[in-house]
Amino acid sequence: MKAAYINRYGKIDDVQLDEQPKPSISKDSVLVKVHAVSINPLDLRVLEGNDFAGVVAQVGSNVTQFKVGDEVYAKTDLNGAFAEYTIVQQSSLALKPQNISMEHAASLPLVSLTAWQALVEIAKLRSGQKVLIHAGSGGVGSIAIQLAKHLGATVATTTSGKNTRWVRELGADIIIDYKTIDFEQELKDYDVVLDTQGGKTLEKSLNVVKRGGRIISISGPPDRAFAEAIKANWLLKFIIPLLSWSIRNKAKKRDITYSFLFMQPNGYQLSQIAELVEAGKIKPIVDKEYPFSQMNEALQYVNTGRTKGCLFFNIGVIGFNQMKELMVLQALLQLVLTKCLDS
Repeated sequence: MKAAYINRYGKIDDVQLDEQPKPSISKDSVLVKVHAVSINPLDLRVLEGNDFAGVVAQVGSNVTQFKVGDEVYAKTDLNGAFAEYTIVQQSSLALKPQNISMEHAASLPLVSLTAWQALVEIAKLRSGQKVLIHAGSGGVGSIAIQLAKHLGATVATTTSGKNTRWVRELGADIIIDYKTIDFEQELKDYDVVLDTQGGKTLEKSLNVVKRGGRIISISGPPDRAFAEAIKANWLLKFIIPLLSWSIRNKAKKRDITYSFLFMQPNGYQLSQIAELVEAGKIKPIVDKEYPFSQMNEALQYVNTGRTKGCLFFNIGVIGFNQMKELMVLQALLQLVLTKCLDS
């Protein structure tokens, strides 16, 4: 199959296009012919692609939920999605929403699952509560705002002034221009904060949450639950929780719960998200569209950090197979270095 690969881990300017072997399915997996792939900042770290939409080409002997010809979407679990074909476990796969294109469906899995697992699964956000969603114009933030409003919450978000109107249209009730206003001084007694920034933003968010509230971060230091989720060895299980000791301790003193979210593929949750999309409750956000020939330009654009929503490729002919353990170790080393420099 047509594919792309890198000779050096993590080098987004070293993408090579070539033929790669077509993947083989197991009894519990599904082979999907990829039609569209989205790009998120995470893809710059792993360089293998995470979100896709396509058509089922082959199913394993134990697969009962899907058949050849089904239009599906997913966040990959074992293999990268930057490829003409990819393999995914049936438990991670869902029928794509019928009212949107392949391209728009491909923009949803990672960001919508992150928002769902943060607000529904962990926070159990309910009507009448208040939630602060940082970076509301980003991929996760833009979907989280819509989901939180569907759940009946009052939504505050941070963004730049130029995106104020746009995030209000998504459903944000209170909008903080982070360039001119300190959210820490404006907001208080929030039930939940969804942190997508980490660092000082995460620290300042402690002063926004009321006692008994919760901060869920996708950019802060990982906790023990993360170590368990990635099935870390005994050494990493010891080291990883230490990285979040400071923020967890500060949160505990304020009677606040800190959680690091390591999003997991989940086909059932994607099915529920598809229902919301079909009902018009959630609309996918696509920033730009790129043909396959401009893959490097797309990666570089995401690397600028100025994207709204997601980007996608119109044909799925890119594939990377890199060890996720390297990403984890790289992130840990960066966190350790940051802690040392800040101390």
